[in-house]
Amino acid sequence: MWSLLQESVINILMYKILLFSFVFLVLDQLSKWFVVFYLELEQKLYLSLNNQFMNFYMAWNKGINFGLFEGDSAIQAYILTGISIAISIVFFIWLRNSTSFLTQILASLVIGGALGNAIDRLLYGAVADFINVTCCGFRNPYSFNLADVFIFIGLIGLLVFMSDEKQN
Repeated sequence: MWSLLQESVINILMYKILLFSFVFLVLDQLSKWFVVFYLELEQKLYLSLNNQFMNFYMAWNKGINFGLFEGDSAIQAYILTGISIAISIVFFIWLRNSTSFLTQILASLVIGGALGNAIDRLLYGAVADFINVTCCGFRNPYSFNLADVFIFIGLIGLLVFMSDEKQN
């Protein structure tokens, strides 16, 4: 009876991570569709948000963060997609038994973000980046997307809060 109850709890935890990952994936894909296609950033390449801090600059990233390892190869896009999927599976397996709601959300951010960028690579051969943060007259040449924000917040949060859990 106890093992059946434990198994039910684990299944619920797994489904929560999958559900939250799906929500973050959908948010990422909707934001890309809205900005890139509905607001036509793909054609305009730049949209001013009338502020000094953030604007939309279109960038198709065929590499990894900040355009590292950028290439035009379809094989590279498939390899990077495979890596994103593998990382998502590893995070899911690693954290599927976590009972911490915060850890589940943070893992889901990483998984949803990684899969969101993987979908871009499969659909377009590159990741749609469009958020550009600038400050003080300095133009930042790099753009990013909501999936990148999710991955960053998820990883930093896991590093901070997982080390706190180990100390307690």
